[in-house]
Amino acid sequence: MEWKWKTIIEPFKIKTVEPLGLTTREERLTVLEQAHYNLFNIRAEKVLVDLLTDSGTGAMSAAQWGGIMVGDESYAGARSYYNFEKEIRGLTGFDEIIPVHQGRAAEKILFGVIGGKGRYIISNSHFDTTRANVEFSGAQAMDFPVKEAMDFDRPAPFKGNADIAAMEKFIKEKGAENIPLCVMTVTNNSLGGQPVSMQNLKAARGLCRKYGISMFLDCARFAENAYFIKLREKGYAQCPVKEIAQEMFKLADGAWMSAKKDALVNIGGFLAMNDRTWSAKARQMLILTEGFSTYGGLAGRDLEAIAIGLREVLDENYLQYRIRSAQYLGEGLLNHGVPIINPPGGHGVYVNAKKFLPHIKPHQFPAQALACALYLEGGIRGVEIGTLMFGKRDKAGKFLPAPMELVRLAMPRRVYTQSHIDYVIEVFGWIAKNKKRIKGLEIMEASEILPHFTAKLKPVKPGKGT
Repeated sequence: MEWKWKTIIEPFKIKTVEPLGLTTREERLTVLEQAHYNLFNIRAEKVLVDLLTDSGTGAMSAAQWGGIMVGDESYAGARSYYNFEKEIRGLTGFDEIIPVHQGRAAEKILFGVIGGKGRYIISNSHFDTTRANVEFSGAQAMDFPVKEAMDFDRPAPFKGNADIAAMEKFIKEKGAENIPLCVMTVTNNSLGGQPVSMQNLKAARGLCRKYGISMFLDCARFAENAYFIKLREKGYAQCPVKEIAQEMFKLADGAWMSAKKDALVNIGGFLAMNDRTWSAKARQMLILTEGFSTYGGLAGRDLEAIAIGLREVLDENYLQYRIRSAQYLGEGLLNHGVPIINPPGGHGVYVNAKKFLPHIKPHQFPAQALACALYLEGGIRGVEIGTLMFGKRDKAGKFLPAPMELVRLAMPRRVYTQSHIDYVIEVFGWIAKNKKRIKGLEIMEASEILPHFTAKLKPVKPGKGT
């Protein structure tokens, strides 16, 4: 009998290293001021542990670097494109495979084809770039998360699910003819990287068939979602993750992916579907904005690396390590009394800043204030998912804060070790003991579209606002 060890180790060894950005607290205060309290404006060499995003920040494997060396850089008909196409078609089953330079490019093309004024796109939850591209087309992005998704403290296995009954009610109200697409985001990034169950995907598919609506997957983290199904959903424990993923794709009419996540690469993505009318229009836009249809804004070496990464990500030893790493960070924060979306998702941990910093009101951006404090005290960079990202004004001009104030700690793939995560936990422990020192922020300048990327902020002066 083989002994089952409790310790889950990284299923790889490190071949190449790069130095971290070691700074003093005094230096970081200056950096924050110069960045106008927007962590996107901080130079990477001034960051010690970078948890801003898991998008394109992972470490590629020796096999992927080898694939880069044999990439075919032909402008049209490159061998690397056909390797890319074969891998995606075999995984997803879709006929039309369109390469793009990243996920938001796929969104821009897709919603340019099917969006427009008077139309609605329904989803379990749109992420920021998805929502922005939907609304840029003139359509409206509508979210239908399940109720348990907003109960951050109480664990539930599939908080990423869509509320099917609420979706159907909306379809009846607005008319199916005005809803060209249902998007199921797997995992659900905006609400904590939470997984979607196969049962819920089947229910969404049934609803879409009933009303003649297409269903696409935003599948940036499809492998993580498939592994959660294996762990948590009845009937899948003995099923290989690849087969679970293929079953997910069979329920959809199409998908798009930022390959910078679960394809384990630094750039790239795809748009895939079976509808040839949509795909023909999409290819026209691709050639206009991204590049020819067999490279789509990517080098051949990138296409080669994606094909390899899509195979590597389905290694269940890797997925076990990946999911456990997020759980380990979440457990460490909970031990310090730091509230999180529980259980942790697949690609990171989301801190509930609204609950953690009740003394900072929503219009003073508590999640952004916490993210800045994390950088100031420990050189750790996270990202705000709250009022800075999703706040807006109503028709009367009144400012409406976001319903949640989260700090996402997104973990790059195959980059940090346990000691790095222990350091993050330690810094949070200090912040938890001194959290009343953290003050709110106010905006000096911000754009109307995706303001969190470029906004300039400053600390609220003592006694200003409540």
